[in-house]
This record gives sequence, C-alpha cells and structure tokens, in this order.
Amino acid sequence: MNAVLERFHEIGIIPVVVLDDVKDAVPLGKALVNGGLPAAEVTFRTAAVKGSIAAMRKECPDLLVGAGTVLSKEQVDQALEAGAQFIVSPGLDKEVVSYCIEKGVPVTPGCATASDVTAAYALGLDVVKFFPAEPAGGIKMIKALAAPFHMMKFMPTGGISEKNMEDYLKEKMILCVGGSWMVKADLIREGKFDEIEELCKKAVKKLQEVRG
Repeated sequence: MNAVLERFHEIGIIPVVVLDDVKDAVPLGKALVNGGLPAAEVTFRTAAVKGSIAAMRKECPDLLVGAGTVLSKEQVDQALEAGAQFIVSPGLDKEVVSYCIEKGVPVTPGCATASDVTAAYALGLDVVKFFPAEPAGGIKMIKALAAPFHMMKFMPTGGISEKNMEDYLKEKMILCVGGSWMVKADLIREGKFDEIEELCKKAVKKLQEVRG
C-alpha cells in the first residue's frame, strides 16, 4: 500500500467536497486541518475543481488534497495539473485506472460487486472505494466481498454519516470512510467554516472512540 493510502487510514474519515467557488477552497482546507481531518476529496462536479485543488495545495501544506468523481483520462490530467495527490472514481474504468498507475498517482475506483473487485485486483490495486456504500448493501456487503478478497481494503462512501460510521470503521477490512456530512454544501456556501471545523472535531472524537 502506498504512503497516501496509509495516510488515508491514519486520518480515518476522508471529507468528500463539492466546491462551487474557488474562494471557499482555502478557508475550507484550513477548517479541515484545524478540525483534525486533514484531507479533501474535491469532486469533479463543478467548474471550480481545478482552481480549488490548486489553491488548497498552495495555501494548506498540511492538507492531503485529491480529486473525486474522476471519469476520464482528461480529468486525471486536469487534476494532476492542479496538484492532486490522489484520484478517486465512482466506478471502475480500467483505462482510467491504468492511466493513473502509469502516471504514478494513487487511484481508488468505485467497486460494488465481486466482478469489480476482481478487475481492480487484476490491475494491481489493494484498495477500492465501495460505492454507493449504503444503497449497495453497506457493511454486510463489504464483509461478503472481503471473505474471498481478504487481501483488499475498502473505502466505503455514499450514505456514510456520523450515525453509521462506527459500523464500518470497527471492521478490519475498512481502510477509512468517505463522507460529506461535515462539509455540506450549504455550510460552505454560507461561509460557516467554524461550524465545519467543529463537525470535523466531533467526527474525530467519534473515530477515536471506535478505534480505542
């Protein structure tokens, strides 16, 4: 497992971020770091993604910054140009995964079936994103997949919240979880970065309780 994914495990909860305006990137990044969750998966869902990643990389040196919802090699290039340290995709596109490996950037594709995980393993991966986690069967499904794929670690994302994160994080096959409950779009738009910081601290406290 590479150093970035090891860092994922240390952090435990990876905030999944949608940014509509680049001006919010740095204050958000600082709130994440101060709140104890120094990572951001900035999704390719708005035009602000490249500028946001670049701003966070420049102004938030303690923040691990990557790109999410990456669907093409072109988006991989855009993310890397902005300084992304990792790539996350909602599904398994062999071409995108192979391209990331070629570029030397950690990639975590979305997988929800045994066939998906088989394909990821064949490509040389040892960590996959389980997405959409709750709709796809939650921790029960991950446990079922982990039985034959004991060499794999999972990063469940989709429907994860403060209420159910413990169900996932207490299991040894879970590398970390991805979530957006601490970085809700309305909080970002309204500039409530102090509130985001407090939500992060609350999540970290819960994480520490789960991990003992």
